[in-house]
Amino acid sequence: METLIIQNSDFHFEHKQWERELLFWEDELKSFNNRLEEVVKRWTNHSVLAQLEHFQNQFIRQKEVMDTLQHDINVHETDMAQHDKKSETVLNYDLAKKHFMLRERMETQRMIYHDLKKELFKFLTKQM
Repeated sequence: METLIIQNSDFHFEHKQWERELLFWEDELKSFNNRLEEVVKRWTNHSVLAQLEHFQNQFIRQKEVMDTLQHDINVHETDMAQHDKKSETVLNYDLAKKHFMLRERMETQRMIYHDLKKELFKFLTKQM
């Protein structure tokens, strides 16, 4: 059986990609909130305003999830840096496992965020 060797640099590269993705989503959320403010100015219907509040709450929750992911990525990056200081370029099992769990969380977040965007765009198309 062949052993797969994973280098810190491989995970570092993926961390940087995730960080850029999180920053992009954060910026998008600001833009989406601005769009919702435009809808608020146009509508007084309670049903529409309730949907607006739903999206605002979802955006707050998404920001919290993104902040948590960013924090956890930073913690993992710090753990990897400590291994680098010891000249350990190959990750141990626990660090690799944490990385794979982070990857899974990012993939889940991508799906959730994508679904929220689809829902928002449907709402905006209907209300604008």
